[in-house]
Amino acid sequence: MIDLHTVSVIMAAAGNSGRMNGENKQLKLLSGIPVIIRSMLVFEQIDDISEIIVSARECDIDKITSFSKKYNVTKLKAVVIGGETRQQSIFKALGKVSKETELIAVHDGARPLVSAEHIKQCIKDAVVFGASTLGVPVKDTLKVVEGGLIVDTPDRRKLYITQTPQIFRKKEYYAGVNFALEHELDFTDDCQLAEAVGVKVNMTLSDYRNIKLTTPEDFAIAEAILNMGSDQVCSE
Repeated sequence: MIDLHTVSVIMAAAGNSGRMNGENKQLKLLSGIPVIIRSMLVFEQIDDISEIIVSARECDIDKITSFSKKYNVTKLKAVVIGGETRQQSIFKALGKVSKETELIAVHDGARPLVSAEHIKQCIKDAVVFGASTLGVPVKDTLKVVEGGLIVDTPDRRKLYITQTPQIFRKKEYYAGVNFALEHELDFTDDCQLAEAVGVKVNMTLSDYRNIKLTTPEDFAIAEAILNMGSDQVCSE
């Protein structure tokens, strides 16, 4: 059995916030606390998490480090300069992962509303299956469109919105990393790394509060969720 107390979190926070009208979403305040700090504080409270490594823009490193001290994020190990893509940013952070680490969790810094209980369950599922991600069933009927015309309607019962964290046993994760590097592939999420080397990724059920803050409208939704109180659940 894997020792759950050796879980390293890599937090992706190097995006350019292109849809935020010039504002840096990672440092933007959400109910008075910077988004990236809110995300770190959720993982901070989980005993199984041993360290947090943030991949960020070079210009944000000092601010993130300073904020982490202000808000007493004791598990922050390092803030590294990210790459041009999400995958490159994550790979840069891998160099700071402790040798003792058994599980690697990758989380979007712009998902500050993730539930600690869901993270804990995702960790347990990753131990059993080798890889697990948070996600929720899609609510809407989706269409496949080509040339402006609908060509297919997938079965909604089989479709999930993939969230983060995405958690992997280190051996399986590094196999995916090596495969991507060898074949010069650049994936949009870490589950694809595992899938590329034949690892079946478990889907741990999350809830609809775990949104990724991408636009100003997302911040309004997040503020509303926070104002609802922790006893409210935004799920079907």
